[in-house]
Amino acid sequence: MFMPTATGTPGTPGATRVLLLGSGELGKEVAISFQRLGVEVHAADRYANAPAHQVAHAAHTLDMTDPAAVRELIEQVKPQFVVPEIEALATDALADVESAGLADIVPAAKAVQLTMNREGIRRLAAEELGLPTSPYMFAETHEEFVAAVHEVGMPCVVKPVMSSSGKGQSVIREDVDIDQAWEYAVSGGRVAATKVIVEGFIDFDYEITMLTVRSMDAATGEPATWFCEPIGHRQQDGDYVESWQPMPMSQVALDTARSVAARITRALGGRGIFGVELFVRGDDVWFSEVSPRPHDTGLVTLATQRCSEFDLHARAILGLPVDVTLTSPGASAVIYGGCESSAPQYRGLTEAMALPETDVRIFGKPEAHEKRRMGVAVATAEDVDTARERARAAAAAITVS
Repeated sequence: MFMPTATGTPGTPGATRVLLLGSGELGKEVAISFQRLGVEVHAADRYANAPAHQVAHAAHTLDMTDPAAVRELIEQVKPQFVVPEIEALATDALADVESAGLADIVPAAKAVQLTMNREGIRRLAAEELGLPTSPYMFAETHEEFVAAVHEVGMPCVVKPVMSSSGKGQSVIREDVDIDQAWEYAVSGGRVAATKVIVEGFIDFDYEITMLTVRSMDAATGEPATWFCEPIGHRQQDGDYVESWQPMPMSQVALDTARSVAARITRALGGRGIFGVELFVRGDDVWFSEVSPRPHDTGLVTLATQRCSEFDLHARAILGLPVDVTLTSPGASAVIYGGCESSAPQYRGLTEAMALPETDVRIFGKPEAHEKRRMGVAVATAEDVDTARERARAAAAAITVS
């Protein structure tokens, strides 16, 4: 991967250019982190005026599942780095771009292809690396799906092989749930495909995100891996609702979690931050999923770490020193739309930000929907429990109309 020895100036021929494929709330923060380092940022998404569009040097709107459109954009922008931020991408086009030497794909084309599809990453983790996972089966037809549910056993979790933020995900507890779960999974995928994964249910104590950074050690010039403190989170219908850092864990579980995260990210390769999702029960740890980019639960790092996960992603990509220092316990809580609006307005910011050690990030999405993430409240405190109370109270104070 290209390692810049100097950062150019945006808008000039010598600029260091990054193209974000996906311009949501996570992409927006990545864009800001790159810009603080003098990088020229181009932000692309399937709809206009996406959050990162509003802060990037240039905005592009296109169908990112169209290989020709993606290739054309990359040839037009001529970035040194292409940074995927969503799952619905023409991954084969990215592999072609990388092999042709047109740009570096972050963290690597192989990693993007594998992690954008739950089948690829699950087979890598369980079958090639031997990592502990839940039992699983894949199905492409309703008949295969019913058979898989009965083979894996109930309760079980059903997900499209390509989706995000819990879309299409549900739990089957009895036979009456099967047909509805199939229809929901098929309709919830990010691309037009019917393949789903059926996962055995793990009776875990809690789940964490282990933010794992891969880059070059500035002192040695050799590849190295860093771990942020574990992030606990609460999911609802497969979507993150709140997160906190650090998550208390036994030393055995923490060591195992870091080992699992190191093994899966090493296999994926490249530079950048990875969000490794893990289930934990006592000292036992199971691999769940991995995202080769900043993770939504990692929004808490905007308050808790000296360098947020977005800063770390930018630093790692550029080969700059990595600092995963936790400066304070903290928490985040999601602000949902709660309504349907084509020009959202936000009330309650004064009340939310009057709470001690609390801040708010409004994402700037052009449309609000009942369950769409429109912002996040982050808070710090001397302990995680107090931080969670503050973040939840701040999020509850804000209304969208």
